[in-house]
Amino acid sequence: MITPAFDLSQDPDYLILSIRVPYTRTSEFDLYIDGADFKFFAKPYFLRLCLPGRLVEDGREKATFDIDKGIFTVRVPKETAGEHFEGLQMLTSLLAPKGSRSAKPLAEDVSTDGCSQTMGDDEEEDEEEFDWQVEQEVYKESSEEELRALQKYGFGNQRSGVFARLQEELGDVIDNGNPDGTTAAERRQARLEAEASAFSPDHYLADLFEDDEIKGLLKFTPWWTKLSPSTEQEGEAAVSFTDNEKEQLRKFTNRSYLLDKTSRYQVWLSLVDILLAYSYEVRSTEGEHSVESPWTIRKLSGTLCWLETYSSLQEVLVSFGRRVLCYPLYRHFAMVSVAVRDTAKILQTGKACVLRCLLDIHRVFRENDPAYILNDLYITDYCIWIQRVKSKKVTALAETLQKASLRKEDLELELEELEEAATMVVEEEGQGASKNALISCSDSSCTSNEESDESEESEAVGQGCTESSEREGGGGTSKHNPLQPHPTSTASPIPQEPASTLLSVERKANAFPAASEGSSQLIQELGEHFAEELRVSPDSGYKAERDSSQLSSAASKTEVTPGRCSSGTLLELSPRRNPLLIVQTQEEDDELMMTLSS
Repeated sequence: MITPAFDLSQDPDYLILSIRVPYTRTSEFDLYIDGADFKFFAKPYFLRLCLPGRLVEDGREKATFDIDKGIFTVRVPKETAGEHFEGLQMLTSLLAPKGSRSAKPLAEDVSTDGCSQTMGDDEEEDEEEFDWQVEQEVYKESSEEELRALQKYGFGNQRSGVFARLQEELGDVIDNGNPDGTTAAERRQARLEAEASAFSPDHYLADLFEDDEIKGLLKFTPWWTKLSPSTEQEGEAAVSFTDNEKEQLRKFTNRSYLLDKTSRYQVWLSLVDILLAYSYEVRSTEGEHSVESPWTIRKLSGTLCWLETYSSLQEVLVSFGRRVLCYPLYRHFAMVSVAVRDTAKILQTGKACVLRCLLDIHRVFRENDPAYILNDLYITDYCIWIQRVKSKKVTALAETLQKASLRKEDLELELEELEEAATMVVEEEGQGASKNALISCSDSSCTSNEESDESEESEAVGQGCTESSEREGGGGTSKHNPLQPHPTSTASPIPQEPASTLLSVERKANAFPAASEGSSQLIQELGEHFAEELRVSPDSGYKAERDSSQLSSAASKTEVTPGRCSSGTLLELSPRRNPLLIVQTQEEDDELMMTLSS
């Protein structure tokens, strides 16, 4: 028989069942309704459900069949009008148990209210034939010490010996090299040592100071924060499952688990540990799983990676925080805090949201070759178990997680000392950079001040020369003054730069304070002579620099140095200020000296 795809919904008076049964005859439907027991048969499909409430068959029931879609819809009245049936989305828990045919290594309670019947003789007829050629081994009775030494792990600590036959896959699934031979305390000590050796201060500080990408991840909104409040009781959100998720729920074998008080407490704590790792993975990939997703979920969960068993919620948070700062790509304490808030939100939303997260983890592990073993050890049992727990317990766990606090010093990785030292280094580097900037700024300001001083001195000298000329020449510069070339003359050797060229001549003329009016006229005649013979040499870069220095020294001594050239006086132009080199003939120098001496 084939178990068909089905879905359930309700209103205050009716329970609505939608069953997909394509390629069946409309005349061959059989329904059986007895309290909480519902059966449906349409060859080759058979469905039996144990409902959370009782139904009544009083003639108000109604059934329809959509031939095009192959969907059979039946509306059955509730025995108590207005009653709310809880957990209609938990499809696995609604399927009736299959009795002894679903034997597993776990201890199971196969009895359920309203569905305690077994298949009896039909099961024996359907049993597979026994293989008489199976290999046989001599039975060896295990001693009490060997049984005691066999360590427990898995869901509820009820599995053992699993990795004894999976040595090749052991290293790809868990970090513990000998899970069957190490106690829980030894596994924890080995985990703490591995985390301490894996912690990288450089990686942590890099993510701390260069956190632009991490800030973007912190702003991401995961899917569980978008769930709208449900109209159902107990405030659970309206979680909708995909067709693939519903199919996976139907494939699970429905069973109950016999757990003592300590085991139940450890199961709840391990659930929080797994959900924390899942929340971090969803946020770090922004909701898009990658090939690294199985590794990330497994590595961040001490339950999955080290088969850890916790005794308090604070131990779970400390273990998760340490592993986030040691292994994944983004090692920032803010990622730990936001994962805790996300997990609290998942639990607060209700067990349907928790189930959907577990189904997502189950799918991720199922598609990864070695990680599927963790489904058999933990995730499959969690998917079945969570459907039967009471919603108020999930809500109470969410409230406890919201009140829990995790500080950096709780992780025992010396994070605060490391951050303080790094901050001091950054501040010192910043101070050194500012000092260098101030030094370079002062150097540039000194240079600019020197240049400004030079320009001010030259301007002052120019103004002094002008005033002296006005006093000695009896007014402003004449338009026929030889010190000022005519801009309209085409024969002028320096048509565009007369001011700087003749400024040196004026400075020379005014450098003699004892000169009489006759000497001023002589100097003007010399200026006319110089203006006629001025030429600009195109290749005078080096000479202009050298001769300019000679000119400035000569001006400071108020002496006129005789030139080396007797004729063909040259004036070479330099890019520096006042670059004129005035070369005079020997005869003119003698006449000038005689005039000055007289």
